[in-house]
Amino acid sequence: MSRLLSRSAKPASIQRDSLRLTLEDGREIEVLRVRDPRARRIRLSVSERGARLTLPLRASLVSGDAFLQQHRAWLAAQIAAHGEALPLQRGVTTQLPLRGALHPLRWESGRFSHVRMDDDGALTFASPEHAGPAALQRALREFYEAQARADIGRWLPAYLPGLPRTPRRICLKVMSSQWGSLAPDGTLNLDLSLVLGAPSAFEYVLVHELCHLIHADHSRRFWAEVEARCPAWRDTRDYFRDSGRRLKADLHALLA
Repeated sequence: MSRLLSRSAKPASIQRDSLRLTLEDGREIEVLRVRDPRARRIRLSVSERGARLTLPLRASLVSGDAFLQQHRAWLAAQIAAHGEALPLQRGVTTQLPLRGALHPLRWESGRFSHVRMDDDGALTFASPEHAGPAALQRALREFYEAQARADIGRWLPAYLPGLPRTPRRICLKVMSSQWGSLAPDGTLNLDLSLVLGAPSAFEYVLVHELCHLIHADHSRRFWAEVEARCPAWRDTRDYFRDSGRRLKADLHALLA
């Protein structure tokens, strides 16, 4: 009876952290380490989101690290096949995604960390020698936000006529699943990773959310408004199915 009345033990929860791994070619990657009570064996996998090491509860961290070291060559091959985005590293990162293309990246010393686009289309990342990862990531995020706002500023005036009201404000966020949203107060939120992809896809999401100022739902009337402003929206939808996860993974790797 005492066993029946005792409080049942809570099931073990999934635990997540990350670790750095140096590949055989000298590159450093971040590996998501997951301790899963449902796992029966140590498992290593790679997807668009990056490398993942899954450990059962009985496995030690030491055994997990040894498993990673034993499979470094396999991991490098899988990363190459998936085109995994690597984290931002001073002097190591040689290109950055922007508007559907990879732009060459140059590094130079500077008094403060900032990114600029040069006349030849290349990017220059200036930063102090002692700048840490957080300062570099902050500078890159500010650059991407400025580029995104410049795009929005070019597109928005053409779509304002015919809207019942203008957006209260436009915010750029790092969104996990959505590409955009419209809050009840009229605030329009857009995913920052949109500036990494094709400009037509970015513009479509802007149009999509602006049309919610007319119709808050996804009714036929709503899609008619989208179609009138963006006739190729179906092609853009296919673009997100093919490349959407890649854009979010790239931004996460660079700014995480």
